Amino acid sequence: MDHIIENEGTPVPDPSAVSGTQISQPTGGAAGEDMDDEDVAALKAVYGHKGGADAQAAAAAADVEAKSIKCSECGKIFRNTSLAQFHAEKSGHDQFEESTEEIKPLTEEEKKQKLAELRDKMAAKRAVKAKEEAKEHKANEAIRRKSGKCDPKDINEIREELKQKEIIKEAEAKRREKVEDAKARAAIKAQIEADKKARAEKAAKEKALREGKAFPETSAPATSASAPSGSIASGIAGRDYPQTRLQIRMASGGQPYTTTLASDATLREVAEFLAGQSLSVDVDTVTFVQHFPRKQFNQSDFSRTLRDLGLTPSAVLIAS
Repeated sequence: MDHIIENEGTPVPDPSAVSGTQISQPTGGAAGEDMDDEDVAALKAVYGHKGGADAQAAAAAADVEAKSIKCSECGKIFRNTSLAQFHAEKSGHDQFEESTEEIKPLTEEEKKQKLAELRDKMAAKRAVKAKEEAKEHKANEAIRRKSGKCDPKDINEIREELKQKEIIKEAEAKRREKVEDAKARAAIKAQIEADKKARAEKAAKEKALREGKAFPETSAPATSASAPSGSIASGIAGRDYPQTRLQIRMASGGQPYTTTLASDATLREVAEFLAGQSLSVDVDTVTFVQHFPRKQFNQSDFSRTLRDLGLTPSAVLIAS
């Protein structure tokens, strides 16, 4: 500090020419020769700080740029909002945040390896399911054979056993339906939050433009870290999704039907799909109801697209 005061009237050197060696050995007499580390740090702060301020600011701005989307519940990272939305539908998770981690694209070898792993998993699942079905069929066949050799009392017991098995299967089917319904509600909730955030950002941007102020394109990392599930679709409204995933349930009960259609497909195409799955469905008389949010669709809506009806990117419909 004594050196700075002593050389107050001398010209300021070029910051790019200041280095650790030049500062430690300045031409300023005895005061410069006795400089300690504190004096060197002070000179660097005076001559070198302004020159690197812009670069540091640019680096800091680059550090906070969101590169991916992270699930706060399981820690999985996704490349884009579509993959995050699909994960939300499958897992029921609804807490997401932006992440600075960048997902590198897979090489051809990694893609082949992933494909092979998926095929192996599917084959293993099919094998397990086939084994269970064969075991159940064998047990039912044994009961049927036994029923032909038993007295009326044993036959009644066998029928009761079969009835209990059917009750258990129906209960399991209902449980699966509840799980699917919960996942669908979580996905819809996430989409509603995303739409709210998109509308708020749009209003803020329009206000900033009217007032002549600059509108920041990216939010601070603290905001994105504390944001709820709406951040999975930052700036993307539901009407921008090219495809729509539908789960259709019959009002009379039974297993739900799932399909993925283009968002520009009409509701009549959904009715035709359902008619192809169930003989009890008539395209000209079937109606659809959406419970969350509550909507009812009749024949007059069959010519409208799924995007116009607000069913993107996913929805659960009840057919009757």
